Amino acid sequence: MKKLMYSSAGLVLIALAFLAFNLFAGLGLTNARLDLTEQKLYTISAGTERILAELEEPIELSFFYSDSTAKELPALRNYARRVEEMLEAYQREAGDKLKLKIIDPAPFSEDEDKAAEFGLQGIPLQQGGDSVYFGLAGKNAQGDIQVIPFFALDQEEFLEYELSRLVQSLAKPQRPVVGVLSGLQINGGFDMLARRPTPPWMVMEEIRQLFQIESLKSDVDQIPESVSVLLLVHPKQLPEQTLYAIDQFVLRGGKLLAFVDPFSEADTQVEMPGEMAIDKSSSLAPLFQAWGLRMVPDKVLGDGSYAMSVSMGEGQRPVRHAAWLSLPKGALDQEDISTAALENLTVAAAGILEPLEGAKTRFIPLVQSSQYAMPFDVKRFGMLQNPEELIRELQPTGERYTLAARIDGPAQSAYPDGIEGRKDGLKSADNINVIAVADTDLLTDRMWVQVQDFFGQRIPQPWADNASFTINALDNLAGSEALISVRSRGRFTRPFEVVETLQREAEVRFREKEQALQARLADTEQKLAALQQSDDPSKVLELTPEQQATLRQFVQEKLKIRKELREVRYQLNADIEALGRSLKFVNIALVPLLLTLGVLALWLWRRRRHG
Repeated sequence: MKKLMYSSAGLVLIALAFLAFNLFAGLGLTNARLDLTEQKLYTISAGTERILAELEEPIELSFFYSDSTAKELPALRNYARRVEEMLEAYQREAGDKLKLKIIDPAPFSEDEDKAAEFGLQGIPLQQGGDSVYFGLAGKNAQGDIQVIPFFALDQEEFLEYELSRLVQSLAKPQRPVVGVLSGLQINGGFDMLARRPTPPWMVMEEIRQLFQIESLKSDVDQIPESVSVLLLVHPKQLPEQTLYAIDQFVLRGGKLLAFVDPFSEADTQVEMPGEMAIDKSSSLAPLFQAWGLRMVPDKVLGDGSYAMSVSMGEGQRPVRHAAWLSLPKGALDQEDISTAALENLTVAAAGILEPLEGAKTRFIPLVQSSQYAMPFDVKRFGMLQNPEELIRELQPTGERYTLAARIDGPAQSAYPDGIEGRKDGLKSADNINVIAVADTDLLTDRMWVQVQDFFGQRIPQPWADNASFTINALDNLAGSEALISVRSRGRFTRPFEVVETLQREAEVRFREKEQALQARLADTEQKLAALQQSDDPSKVLELTPEQQATLRQFVQEKLKIRKELREVRYQLNADIEALGRSLKFVNIALVPLLLTLGVLALWLWRRRRHG
């Protein structure tokens, strides 16, 4: 047998077996797949399976891909294959409820005209050359059409979500109505300082794709019956009639997602000379009290563990901002469907929510700080120049504070006797459904997304999950949970948790020493300035030998302190650099060495065995 394996005939048999296996795999195992990724990125999620299982009428999907035109674009071809495989997986799961057509629209053909009629975008390869189509059009039995104009290459991680959203929107064309009441220009407006119009916030663009939006005025006295979920953003100084309307809406079974804030940096109302400082806070204090919670008044949360690094301008080193927080997975409730499996949220100058003693409702924290947190007075942020001051002032309390919470259970009306002219309202409810968030800035573009213009379209490139959290919460409150598991598969980023821990520990160890050295340096420089100061600037300063000796001593002391300060700042990154060196050694030297030793050991063992 061994001689056959090494003979010419044996080599021919091995080659034939190899070809036969590949032929069998190409024909019989086309759709077989073993997904070994941690988050099962290449497996249809349970949410998608549920959407496909609930299809009542057939849906037709037409995948337009210019295969013949894109021969010289390997990246596009690879992604196109990925899209095609995913669509085929959808078709297998849905059976005869989903019909798939794969179309290669040749230039000047009827297929190209059909793609253009659907509204798909053809991207020209060169000036005057043929266009590449790479989009999807879906059509239901009623003739409703939904399209993905072009699959952006840098959005591959969101592929399943985009496909599932298109299928669900065709299966259930009646979208839930979200009533929006905002004290900020979330739908676009005019920047008085820059003297130019501002576009809608990208989070609203994302919401508008899934829900029907109904804008409400700040003096509304009744929430329309058609509204499924009420979205409040910075409800600032609402009149009593509007608060009562919200109260009654919640008591009659309406769902509420409220974003309040002790200090909204997005509130850019211009101060007029001579006027008092603009109040940038918003609250639903009377309603929150009736629902069993409160936002701690006049307090902003600071957190040394989750503090973000912010730029202080060109040429200056970044500093950590204790009130701008990047909240990782460990800060999010993994059991609630609105936050499960999200990777991170970012907030700015957020408030603190807490339950009231004796409340009948259930207070479920969704987003919490670390134990290295403390409340700051809100007045501290009105004239804050250097965020690094907050880190130095931070004295952790050891308590975890809540930034967002779900409230449900029995509740009383905030206005049990009604209001003037309206005395016949509901007094209580057996169960309410509210999600409260103590920050509005997390909705602004700068806190979660970079927006790029792509042939006239605004393409979001998110770097945090703020919009996903908002949409998850709206989906959940509106009663649609199928898409949440798809969207909540996260951004597939891996934070350097070990490095972040080392950085925090080093900062704690060296912060006090750095501050002491800074104080000594300032004192020495002050003494030097006093010693070198002359009463008569027109005369050259003459120093006695004793003063010259003292001056030299101060100069030496200053140089010594600056050297120690440089050493302290170097030590801040020493542990991280040591970790980097260890990882390089393991990857570059240790693993190859172990593999080499293993191969040598195997060779020696086989030689002795057959010797």
